Amino acid sequence: MTAPGSVVVVGGCGRVGLPLGLALADSGRDVTLYDINRAAIEQVGSGEMPFLERGADEVLERVLAAGRLHLSAEPESVVDAEHVIIVVGTPVDEHLNPNPGHVLRAMELMIDHLRDGQHLVLRSTVYPGTTAMIERLLERHGLRIDVSFCPERIAEGKAMEELFSLPQIVSGRTDAAKERAADLFGSLTKSIVELEVEEAELAKLFTNTWRYIKFAAANQLYMIANDFGADFERIRAALAQDYPRAMDMPGAGLAAGPCLLKDTMQLAAFNNNNFTLGHASMMINEGLPLYLVARLEQSHDLAGKTVGILGMAFKAESDDTRDSLSYKLKRLLRLRADEVLCTDPYVTSDKELVPLDEVLGRADLLVIGAPHREYSTIDTDVPIVDMWNLMGAGVRT
Repeated sequence: MTAPGSVVVVGGCGRVGLPLGLALADSGRDVTLYDINRAAIEQVGSGEMPFLERGADEVLERVLAAGRLHLSAEPESVVDAEHVIIVVGTPVDEHLNPNPGHVLRAMELMIDHLRDGQHLVLRSTVYPGTTAMIERLLERHGLRIDVSFCPERIAEGKAMEELFSLPQIVSGRTDAAKERAADLFGSLTKSIVELEVEEAELAKLFTNTWRYIKFAAANQLYMIANDFGADFERIRAALAQDYPRAMDMPGAGLAAGPCLLKDTMQLAAFNNNNFTLGHASMMINEGLPLYLVARLEQSHDLAGKTVGILGMAFKAESDDTRDSLSYKLKRLLRLRADEVLCTDPYVTSDKELVPLDEVLGRADLLVIGAPHREYSTIDTDVPIVDMWNLMGAGVRT
């Protein structure tokens, strides 16, 4: 029998699913985290977060102690839940085309355990039309289930704050589906925004694509200024001072991670690869490591130097290395420098990383890959390439 208000999060031990599950459990709901990663299940069940997410550790301890959080590696765990939320990866393939395989495999594993009257929520970023595909799949199996698409909107590392503070977009084909989604996410935020299903799918892609394009514009302007011998950061600060229309211009930096490029390419594929802005943004952002290495070759004899990369996560104060351009920078520098040393205070998954003190002691040249705050106070006579302006000394390269 379905337990009213209960939730199963499919992919519940991942970077998106786990914070959501914790937040819902902390709001009073009975939550099961269903995940095929048994090691992650054991880790979470023991009260240990498998990744860095600020504020999550104490919530995990609290909801486990209260008995509101359960863990399972078995698909039948969905059978008694009112709400089943799918939060699994939605990658692009080697040709940068959408790959819905993870969502379909998750559905295939649990389809025989779903029941009439349940509420299925797609929360992963999806290729437009995926929700309709899942609805057809359920119909073929004779299941009468309300389906909603409610995109995840949080920034990694800020989930335990933003799940409660940001408006939640909800959508469904029927009023009942939208009402159930609004009730579910109303446990976290009172600000609910309704869209039609396909509008909500596009809204998520538009959000990440817009951010990616803005970062590309800033990176292109940085390269133009840099090639002209000007400091982009000084220019940016001057034009934004007391001038609201320019205050949203981002700084330069490696625009990477598991979402922005992927979702820009999903949108391009949806529009039959007719997306000049998206493809140009990919060329600029993905080409920034190449640009940096080319500039370094002009000013340094890299063949005779040891280069240290500070920060291998894809963004500041994170332990997530997925699609980090610091690794692309590392590969390029290895082709040109005598030696490349890498360090990161948060990343524990890369066994090739060395301590910061060793990098500072051995490197002839330093490049800030991820602008972790602790690098801003480094005391060294070694030249530092700082495209982020973390050190506050400008961004000329």
